[in-house]
Amino acid sequence: MAKVDRRILKTQESLKKAVIELMTEKNFDDITIQDIADRANVNRGTIYLHYQDKYDLLDKLIETHINEMGEMDTWACQMDWVDALVPYFEYFEKNYLFFSTMLASKGTPSSFRTRLLASFMEGFKGEIDRESGRNTDLSEDVIIQYAGTAYVGVIEWWIRNGMPYPPRVMARQVGALLERSL
Repeated sequence: MAKVDRRILKTQESLKKAVIELMTEKNFDDITIQDIADRANVNRGTIYLHYQDKYDLLDKLIETHINEMGEMDTWACQMDWVDALVPYFEYFEKNYLFFSTMLASKGTPSSFRTRLLASFMEGFKGEIDRESGRNTDLSEDVIIQYAGTAYVGVIEWWIRNGMPYPPRVMARQVGALLERSL
């Protein structure tokens, strides 16, 4: 795999940061390519070298975060709920500006929440406890929808309220709740 030039990565990071910062100030629909270029301190043409438009830029930004969390899914499935969730809550904390903007802002495209929910629901599919008998009469679709929606809702609440508990505390509490549900 070819190595990407660090200047290209730096420019792309600058553009992603610029769009998120602008989204904290105004609705996404009101942000122009010129606004992004000015904030990132690049020419408009530079944006078009990397992205088709502002929607493509936002989509690639969302895709990056979804993929990074998806990589965590691979090894998280091997752990108990609490230990598996600590890195996720640390990731949300580390990327607070992104998640607070995408989950808490008005005028943000709703596709992020939908994609986040779908990603978590996919991860929960293999986690349903059928052996203990507690989920015998429950539909897998309902269990997964319930757990995924609850998980995303707690993340939204945590971020909107300025992360009132540390990631480890959140992981312990949410892990216990998911273990009871799944």
